[in-house]
Amino acid sequence: MESIIISPKNKAEFELLTQLFSKMKVTAKVISEEDKEELGLSVLMKEADRTQKVSKETIMETLKGE
Repeated sequence: MESIIISPKNKAEFELLTQLFSKMKVTAKVISEEDKEELGLSVLMKEADRTQKVSKETIMETLKGE
């Protein structure tokens, strides 16, 4: 089944939604800001174009700032 991510605007809205889900017997999980960032990064990584390759030399030159 698909999931829904909801970001409440404030603590009061968070509490209201938590109570509502509880009364509706809807399973809800609270995740941290860090978890949300990791989720976003994983989505971007899945969508990345993996058909093009970059040489090790190009990477090293970029890291050195040349």
